[in-house]
Amino acid sequence: KQLLITELLGCCDNQLLSQIHTLIAPKLKVDFLRQLPSEIAFQILSFVDPPTLAQCDKVSGYWHSLLQDDTTWKSLCLKHHYCHRFPVLQSMSFRNHFIRRYKIEHAWAQDTGSIVHCPNDIGSGLVTSLQMDDKFIVVGCDNRRIEVYDSTNGKFIRTLRGHEGGVWALQFIQLENGKHRLISGGCDRQVRVWDLPNGCPLHVLRGHTSTIRCLKVRDSKIAVTGSRDTTLRIWDIEHGTLKHVCTGHQASVRCLEVHGNLVASGSYDATARLWDIETGECIFVLSGHHSQIYAIAFDGIRIVTGSLDSNIRIWCAQTGKCIAFLQGHTSLVGHLQLLKPITPSDLPLLVSGASDGCLRVWNLETNECIHRISAHDNSITCLQVEGKRILSGGSDGQVKLWDIDTGHLLRPFTLPGKSVWRLQFNDTKAVVILQRRSQ
Repeated sequence: KQLLITELLGCCDNQLLSQIHTLIAPKLKVDFLRQLPSEIAFQILSFVDPPTLAQCDKVSGYWHSLLQDDTTWKSLCLKHHYCHRFPVLQSMSFRNHFIRRYKIEHAWAQDTGSIVHCPNDIGSGLVTSLQMDDKFIVVGCDNRRIEVYDSTNGKFIRTLRGHEGGVWALQFIQLENGKHRLISGGCDRQVRVWDLPNGCPLHVLRGHTSTIRCLKVRDSKIAVTGSRDTTLRIWDIEHGTLKHVCTGHQASVRCLEVHGNLVASGSYDATARLWDIETGECIFVLSGHHSQIYAIAFDGIRIVTGSLDSNIRIWCAQTGKCIAFLQGHTSLVGHLQLLKPITPSDLPLLVSGASDGCLRVWNLETNECIHRISAHDNSITCLQVEGKRILSGGSDGQVKLWDIDTGHLLRPFTLPGKSVWRLQFNDTKAVVILQRRSQ
């Protein structure tokens, strides 16, 4: 047969050979994915980059059917760390969820988003605090005012008036019925509970004898405040009553974090303390820093403190013992954020920012610095980590976006200003408050 075919082909002209090729070529093509079990085909497709996947969908009906199966997209979501993070997305297919998240990531990396400028109603005040979600942007100022904006369009909604001194701490809470509450504290020593968006004051909580510097809310019912009067106070914000006064610090309480039934506080007395919210009792005193503590992070397992002594200490929340001592920064460590692993392959990480202008990313399994980022020419004034992105602002007026995996700069985030006051962001929005040369 082979000899006969060879002889026949030798007698054919080019036109006939071309026709024979047209007939034979489809019979020689093999769809390798069709030859494999579907589980292996899904696994292979999970390694294909998204733009190529869009082309694969057009190869054949069989490939199209594979890419309509949610198994492939679930694998891709896990590989890219696109986990379902919000309840509203639970009903979304993995395919649609992946496409949505991929477009968001592309917009962050390529700067394809749109900029909305909020009107400057702050006047001569300095911005001290910022909160934002999908409905509201709330800005606290040292001129007694709290400004509320619509986060969908940047339009000014109202000014919350009532504080008699600068506002130094804010936190949102969202109730089960969808309503918003805002908790604020400041130089007038008062804690105020507001209803949003109408701005009605629900409670005014008095008791502190000096400026409130920090506050956190647990479960939308309990607020914990820290003050220059050296105390923490635990409030029932649902009923507007004081539950406990926590005494023990010998200087101003500068920072605090709440996790479950515990609150960790850092003070200018160079100690941190762990407290029981239900009883108001101090569980541990964490001593080791040689100067004021300016930043604290707490995930229920570790307590991390940053100090004017330029060092970071990690403490065990179960024993109160110092389990790690991180050196590298050369100035005040004012910003800390712990990152929980999303997938089993992820490392537990800590991101720190200091007045030396550096960001550092630490592996908490080995307590080693895996990235040292010379981020700003001067002090880092604010930072946030979300997913694989770090957004940092400095007193050099720059805002920059970084990749946490590589430590590389993704892009400058805004045009430079005089100084960056506050920033906050989520998947789809970022709010940056900075001072321009003229305003």
